[in-house]
Amino acid sequence: MLITLKEGREALRLDGTDNDNIIQALIDSIPSYLEVSTGRSWDTEPVHPLAQTIAKFILQLWYYEQGPDTERLKRTIDSLLVGLTAIGRTLE
Repeated sequence: MLITLKEGREALRLDGTDNDNIIQALIDSIPSYLEVSTGRSWDTEPVHPLAQTIAKFILQLWYYEQGPDTERLKRTIDSLLVGLTAIGRTLE
């Protein structure tokens, strides 16, 4: 598992559990997204710290679809995915 529900709530800065079903569904979708984006699975133990960081950024982007930092967040995710892809190639 890339990130837990608790880590997801912390990344989103949420205290309550009202949206846990939505958050968990988004968290469950992230491993497939990373695999398609990088060509490698990242949810096996031990989880790479960069994959965890990107997962939190992706969760923020998906949960808060439009915000003042949306474009900057997208660019950050894209840049980190390039790095993660390169790391994945060296691990094979």
